[in-house]
Amino acid sequence: MNDLKARLIAKAQELGFADCRVARAAEAARRDLYEQWVAEGKHGDMAWMARNMERRGDPRLVQEGAQSVIVLAMNYFQGPPPREPGYRIARYAWNDDYHDLIEAKLKTFEAWLIEQGGVQRRYVDTGPVLERNWASEAGLGWGGKSTMQIHRQLGTWFFLAELITTLEIEPDAPAKDHCGTCTRCIVACPTQAITAPRRLDARRCVSYLTIENKGSIPVEFRRAIRDRLYGCDDCLAACPWNKFAQISHEATFQARQSVFGMSLRDFLTLTDESFRALFAKSPIKRIKRHAFLRNVCVVLGNVGTAEDLPALLPLVDDPHPLIAEHAAWAVEEIRQRNQTSHEAPAYYESPESHVSN
Repeated sequence: MNDLKARLIAKAQELGFADCRVARAAEAARRDLYEQWVAEGKHGDMAWMARNMERRGDPRLVQEGAQSVIVLAMNYFQGPPPREPGYRIARYAWNDDYHDLIEAKLKTFEAWLIEQGGVQRRYVDTGPVLERNWASEAGLGWGGKSTMQIHRQLGTWFFLAELITTLEIEPDAPAKDHCGTCTRCIVACPTQAITAPRRLDARRCVSYLTIENKGSIPVEFRRAIRDRLYGCDDCLAACPWNKFAQISHEATFQARQSVFGMSLRDFLTLTDESFRALFAKSPIKRIKRHAFLRNVCVVLGNVGTAEDLPALLPLVDDPHPLIAEHAAWAVEEIRQRNQTSHEAPAYYESPESHVSN
């Protein structure tokens, strides 16, 4: 078994994974927290998270005869964005969809495990697996107060993937919590979505509001979204463990110049066809043009100027109600901001008033 473990780790490194750990297939530790979270409705409209609750909590119900859960980490850190375009996109979406890249690597990994005599199920955010629970159980980082996984060498910038296998592989020791008294991630959240350590209300999260949410963004959160166009990295970026993060060697995660070279006003001109072309193979493509332009309008409402109004005004009458609603809000926000900036203060005290006679 020790020989298999060594060869397993070597194979993971060969495929470009930054870490590989193993947990014994059993009922997931602290699955009750997840079930409570769903019961409280904090998953919002992400209905799939409420399905297959039993399977999520026990990998032996996912793969018959499962003995081990192999947990893998893929580093995606690429340093700062190449330029300051006036908006922010979550790092994981800077280029191609990570699901496609990692799924291809998992297929190769699975083929190798079959040669070792195993039968597997593979997942990368694609099935009923409590991946962070298994990562912690396998010693691949620990669940931070933001609910995100933290790794001593990778910080917060990594994807998780799992292979549930019938092979019996030596398990690793569970991880220890190294957050201590730090609350930087909680303080950093722009919408106070982290309601307590390791308690997240997804309905308030900027990532949920700009990605998973298919409808209107509640007015109460629009100003807090500020310049976050797609997703939010604030709780991840605040983590002090990121001081150890290293640049990923995976070129697929580098910022896509064709996207970051565009301004917010440029995005407003996208047709369905040009939107699909610009975001081909990108995770952003999945929210579709109308939701993306919804986000663009919100950001312009927060950071735009009077110069953006000619581009925004036609969208107030857009046939898609989601675009029209958020464009109208953005126009009003810019007009109010522009009016306020040109208003004289209620009381003006001249410098001469401080000169002694």
